[in-house]
Amino acid sequence: MRILKTILAASAMILLTACPGSKDGDSEIDFPKLPGEGGDPGSVTLVFPENNSECTEGVTANNLQSTITFQWEASENTDSYEVNIKNLESNETIKTDSNVNDVEITLDHNTPYEWFVISKKEGSEAQPESAKWKFYNAGAGVENYAPFPADAIAPTRGQTIGTTTSVDLQWEGNDVDNDIEGFEVFFGTNDNPTTSLGTTPQSSMNANVNSGQTYYWRVTTKDKAGNSAQSEVFDFRVQ
Repeated sequence: MRILKTILAASAMILLTACPGSKDGDSEIDFPKLPGEGGDPGSVTLVFPENNSECTEGVTANNLQSTITFQWEASENTDSYEVNIKNLESNETIKTDSNVNDVEITLDHNTPYEWFVISKKEGSEAQPESAKWKFYNAGAGVENYAPFPADAIAPTRGQTIGTTTSVDLQWEGNDVDNDIEGFEVFFGTNDNPTTSLGTTPQSSMNANVNSGQTYYWRVTTKDKAGNSAQSEVFDFRVQ
């Protein structure tokens, strides 16, 4: 009996000293994650140039251009960034890659731009985009800037809406000088609408529609100094 008690006591000690969570004698170890591991990349927060601003901090490159340092907050699980800068007058886009969260790019003076950043990670299909910001690259001798082209709010581009006889067109307009005077809306079933629905100081206008039709619309933003800016052509379909 004494021998049996000794054997049971020894077995209990072995069980108490065994590593919890081990399997087949191997312990689970949390190794540090290697660079590039840890999930899909996150979208960045833009920092500079600021949204709807006049950028005056560029370094003069020549009489027609200046170099701007674009900055954004670094995102998680990201190996590199793609900076997209769109000239809002010509609609041409410049794409620049960077492994850090800033990059210098030379742009034309007195020109409106839109920019955003795409986060990338090797081995991940996810490529999230940041918000899109607009700014004017300032130049000497300009006292008043043209408005930024308006953005469609509703209906969104390519949206299909339910059967109805009218739709409320909504947009957003901005101007560095804060002197927008009004908006003229062009609307129709042609992909280059030329029929004016009129001018309004508001950011919305009602339009009559028919079922089964695709409609196109654009907005001309005008300021008190006589400057104007044309939006892109937006489209939607009525069921």
